[in-house]
Amino acid sequence: MTTSPEPATATTATAAAPAPPPLSARQRWTVLAVCALSLFLVGLDTTIVNVGLPAIGHGLGVGTRDLEWIVDAYTVVLASLLISAGALADRFGRRRVFQCGLVVFGLASLVCALAPSAGALVAARALQGVGASMLSPVALAIVVNAMPDPRERARAIGVWASVFGLSMATGPVTGGALVSALGWRSVFWVNVPVVLAAVLLSIRFVPESRASRARRPDLPGQLLLTVAVCATVAVLIEGPRMGWGSPWALAGYAAAAAATTGFVLAERGRAEPLMDLGLFRRPAFSTAALGAVAVFVALTVTLLLTTFQLQHARGWTPLAAGLASLPMALGATVCAPLSGVLVGRGGPRRPLLLAAWSTTAGGALLLVRAFLVDDAPHGADGGLSGAADLPGLLLALLLLGVGFGFANAPITNTAVGGLPADRAGVAGAITSTARQLGSAVGIAIAGGLVAGAAPAGLAAASRTGWVVVTACGLFLLVVARAARRR
Repeated sequence: MTTSPEPATATTATAAAPAPPPLSARQRWTVLAVCALSLFLVGLDTTIVNVGLPAIGHGLGVGTRDLEWIVDAYTVVLASLLISAGALADRFGRRRVFQCGLVVFGLASLVCALAPSAGALVAARALQGVGASMLSPVALAIVVNAMPDPRERARAIGVWASVFGLSMATGPVTGGALVSALGWRSVFWVNVPVVLAAVLLSIRFVPESRASRARRPDLPGQLLLTVAVCATVAVLIEGPRMGWGSPWALAGYAAAAAATTGFVLAERGRAEPLMDLGLFRRPAFSTAALGAVAVFVALTVTLLLTTFQLQHARGWTPLAAGLASLPMALGATVCAPLSGVLVGRGGPRRPLLLAAWSTTAGGALLLVRAFLVDDAPHGADGGLSGAADLPGLLLALLLLGVGFGFANAPITNTAVGGLPADRAGVAGAITSTARQLGSAVGIAIAGGLVAGAAPAGLAAASRTGWVVVTACGLFLLVVARAARRR
């Protein structure tokens, strides 16, 4: 609910407390660099684990659904706590909470690297999510406070979006290289020196700041939001195993519905709610939030299904599977800053249209491959070991990377554009929560499709996933239309 975490995750854009002397240009961009380092960690940890899932499953002796929880324990907790973390930072000091988040994230990474079982790893990943929730929104609030000039701040948010897109897209490549060379535990060890460097740099360069009037904590709202998100994702992950009409599944539906209803009622009755539900009455905002979910559903479904097909069905190494995602990383890295430029010059509609058509084309190409290439009669493994169809796969991943790169900045702009500062921060935080929720739902959908599928049947099992990816791309056309109306 990730990013974005991501431009505009600053959970409060309220007026800052009386400020010290203005920072020099060099100091301001140094603050951005330090904060962007933390953002890179958050985005990287959202995807770096994906390519290592088969190795983790083999090493810990667990199945697909346990592997889903290893990913979603992080994203669900992160999505649930993003908004509250910003409120805590406004009250107790942004640099203090930022550093606390780094320490928690680093310690949780150590526990992940040493985890003796899947249960311990899931718990440690949840703790990582707690730490990450104190990084992306708080870091952006620090950047916004350090850069009072609107034009400079807009450029900084463009860099912010580029860093996040780069971290998400390069996660599979980095994870594949680490798993192949050093084993799956290395994807967690690598966080430790980066966290240590970020802590030291924040002590040296990041100024303390807090809101002049901090919002009161909304504990009932936080609890109900967490229950609603966790119940929804739990049903998606466990539904195929339990049966969608089983008593446990029905109890999950009831818990999710009750928590969501209770959350809406509780937020309407509070003077300072956790989430400003009035924002959803704006068509541009509500479609942008759903667009953020769609983009990250498409991204995570693609990464997980591709990882399982390449490693389980074709027998590729984690490094080879990670390298196959390079076109996606390239597309996202090149197009994210270009998207920011296009938004600055002409608004969000054009990059949103580019994102929509690129994502739709990539998903449609993967769907066609699932029918015409992967199911063609070949060898004993169902024809999945050959490389004849590799150009089609790489082209599809490039198109999806282009779509992902173009999507982030205009979605954030659509969500917060035209809002006063005190509502823009909350709007950005909700959009970031939507991103992480999309990641969690995407993992649950993809895991449910491939759970129990034999290697030769993974292509057929993935067809529904490619339909979902294509539909996500088409939905971005609705977001673009809403942005045009605004």
